[in-house]
Amino acid sequence: MLSRALFQTARSRAPQSALRTLASASSSPRSLVNALRTPAQSHRSYATKNKVKSTSTIVPGSKRPITDPAAQQEYAKAETAMSTSVDWFRKECAASEARALGRVTPALLSPVRVKLPDNPKPMKLEELATVGVREGSTLLITLFDEHTVKHVEAALYDSGIPGVVPHRQDGRTIKVPIPKPTIQARQEIFAAMKKKAEEIRVQVRKQHAASLKRGKYEKHSIELEEFQKLTDKYIRETDKILADLQKATSANSK
Repeated sequence: MLSRALFQTARSRAPQSALRTLASASSSPRSLVNALRTPAQSHRSYATKNKVKSTSTIVPGSKRPITDPAAQQEYAKAETAMSTSVDWFRKECAASEARALGRVTPALLSPVRVKLPDNPKPMKLEELATVGVREGSTLLITLFDEHTVKHVEAALYDSGIPGVVPHRQDGRTIKVPIPKPTIQARQEIFAAMKKKAEEIRVQVRKQHAASLKRGKYEKHSIELEEFQKLTDKYIRETDKILADLQKATSANSK
């Protein structure tokens, strides 16, 4: 009975690898006791780490948004300033392209700014007059106030727009014939806009530098990276606008 009880106890406690030893020792109580005293070899099982961390949820540093509220505000401010400068340049190039291609529209006179004695800030021409097209090649300016005629004439001369020579018709009307642009005129138009393009690039870079100076961002920070990408974006836009203008003016200069 003792042998059977010891064998059952040993069987419940011993690993499978020791059962054969217990079976052979079951005929002798002493053998069973010795078998129980013999430490069984421990078998440690290791869990395999088969789970692979998905990279789909990892956001690269270059795509992490700016989270600091102050930096976000500065970024928005810089983007507004840069986009305003580039949008202005885009409109200027559109008007220059129209002049280079001989298209006569009121937009040709959009750069004109009129200085009045009683107004310290120069005014846009459309604030003082209406501009229409007559016979496809002449701009007709009708002023709201006849007292501004001489100031508008002076502004037209000072505008630097190639081929713009005002002719006063009466007390409130100025006629501006627009000659067909020559090859030299097209080249001059592009040269003028090329100079303005560099001015826009300088403005964009100055805004970039001013934003970094105010933010005092750490080296290799996401803020520095995002501000640089913003600057590069608007520099590329400026270059593309100028390249499109060059293509348009060159194609019509052959």
